Amino acid sequence: MEKRSAMLRFPVLELACLLVLLLMGEVLSICPRTCLCTRSHREVDCSGRNLSELPDGLQHNIHTLNLSYNSLVELHYLLSRFAHLRTLDISYNLLTDFPASLPRALWEIYASGNGMRLLDKNDTAYHWNLKTLDLSGNELERVVFINNTLPNLRSLNLSSNKFWTVPTNMPAKLQTVDLSNNYLVQILPATLDRLPDLAYFYLHNNRFSSVSDRAFSKLTGLKLITLNDNPWVCEEEQNISYLLSWVKQTPARVVGCPCFTRHVCGRAQGDKPQPRLTTNGGWHFASYTQSSATGSSGRVYGRPMPAVTESYASNSAAVLLKPPSNRTSSHGSAVHPPVFKSRFPLTSSSVTTPDLPRSTTPSSTTSATRKTASVIRSTSTSSTANALRAVAVNLLLPTLAMMTVT
Repeated sequence: MEKRSAMLRFPVLELACLLVLLLMGEVLSICPRTCLCTRSHREVDCSGRNLSELPDGLQHNIHTLNLSYNSLVELHYLLSRFAHLRTLDISYNLLTDFPASLPRALWEIYASGNGMRLLDKNDTAYHWNLKTLDLSGNELERVVFINNTLPNLRSLNLSSNKFWTVPTNMPAKLQTVDLSNNYLVQILPATLDRLPDLAYFYLHNNRFSSVSDRAFSKLTGLKLITLNDNPWVCEEEQNISYLLSWVKQTPARVVGCPCFTRHVCGRAQGDKPQPRLTTNGGWHFASYTQSSATGSSGRVYGRPMPAVTESYASNSAAVLLKPPSNRTSSHGSAVHPPVFKSRFPLTSSSVTTPDLPRSTTPSSTTSATRKTASVIRSTSTSSTANALRAVAVNLLLPTLAMMTVT
C-alpha cells in the first residue's frame, strides 16, 4: 500500500512542475497588449497608442522602449525599475519636466517634441553611460550640466528650443552638438574651450550678429559648422573681424559664411564627402522618431524639427535640399553630417511631411504594421510554447507509463 502511495505521489509532483513551467512561459512571453515586442520581448514599441500612462505588463529586463507619440504627462520615478534599459524614446508627448530617476544604464534618450522648460543638473548627474541625448523641439531656455558628468555623451541635440546663450559646461567628449533654430545671440568666453572632440556644430537659424574673440579657437577637431540664417552685422568690422578671419583659416567646412556671397567656405570646402540617403530615398531630417504624423488618438503632430543631420531646412540652404542627384553646393561639395538614426523600425507608420518623398501611404503602412505585429506575436509565443511543450511531454511520458503498469 505504501509503495502504491509513493508511486501516486510522483505524478502529482511532476504535474506541479509542469504547471510551474507553463506559468513561467506566460511570464516569459508577456508583452503589453497595446504594444509590439521583438527580440524575446526586450524591444518594446508602444508608440502612437494614445497612452496617458505607462502600459501594464512591461518586463523588467527590457532593453528598448518606445513611448513616442502618446499623451503621457508625467513619468517621474516610473521607469527606474527597468535597470537594463538602453534606449528610451519619449518624444512627442505632453511632458513638461524631464523624467526623474531614469535608469542609469541608458545609452540613448530621445525626448523631442514635448514642453520641457528646464534640464536641471540632477536630471543627468548619474547617467554615466549615456551616449545620445535629444531634447529638440521643447521649450528649454536653460540646461545645467555639472563638470565631469555625462562622460560618454557624444551627441547632444538642443535644436528648436528657446536658448539665448550657448549652454556652458557641456560634456567634454561631445562630437555632435545641434543648437540650430533657437534665439542664440552670444557665446560666453571659454564656453567651447573644453570641447576638443566636437566635430559637427550646428548654429544656423539663430540671432547671432557677432561672436566673441577666440570663441571657436579651441575646437581643434571641428569638421563642419553651420552659420547660415544669422543676422551678422558685417558693417561693424571691430565686432566681426575675428569671425571673418576664423572662417577663412579653419580646416572645417563652414556652411553659411558670414558676410560672404559664397555659401560654403573654410579650407575644407573642396572636400566632396558622399551624402547618405534614407531607405525611402529621401533626406533624413532632425527628428529621431519614425512614428506616424497622426497617432491613434487622432491628434495631428507637426513635421519633424528641421535641425541636425543629413541636411537642415533653411531658406539659404535650399541648395542642400534638392533631390539627391543635384544636392551639392555651388562649389560642388555636399554636407555629410552624422545622423540620429531610428531604432524602432516597427513604429506605426513613417513620418509624413510635405517636403519628403513617401514610399508608402498611411493606410498601407498601417496594414503592414498590423500584419507584422501578428507575425511577431505568433512567432515569439509559438517558439516559447513549443519549447515548453517538449519539456512537458518528456516529463509526463515516464509518469504515464508507470501509472499504466501499476
